[in-house]
Amino acid sequence: MSHEVAAALIIQSQKILLGLRSASRTFYPNVWDVFGGHMESGERQEETLVRELEEELGIAPSERKYLETLHEPTAALTVHLYLVTAWTGTPVNRQPEEHSEIGWFSLVQAIQLPLADPAYPALFARYLASGTKH
Repeated sequence: MSHEVAAALIIQSQKILLGLRSASRTFYPNVWDVFGGHMESGERQEETLVRELEEELGIAPSERKYLETLHEPTAALTVHLYLVTAWTGTPVNRQPEEHSEIGWFSLVQAIQLPLADPAYPALFARYLASGTKH
């Protein structure tokens, strides 16, 4: 069975917001990841994105744009990735059972972390370099 996920690359002031997935997570435990989650039946990608960011971080994205879709065949995972550069609310870790901590990282810091996806360093570099508004 394939899983569809909507996820956010949240960037502000040339830093990326990442969450450390809890050690108890079935998939990708103890690695840093972008925020997002599984699409529920009947949900559109952007609806999932908005719901997940509210649930996980307590923010509502006000500026977002679709970036690309990543396919992880070994995990039967499809990730629809959005760039989020503005939001209302202050990001806080509202689901510590999912993420044991959250943090802002520069590109240099982020690529030294254990990341959930080997494609992330190139992805982060591409979108940080593209110049965000913050």
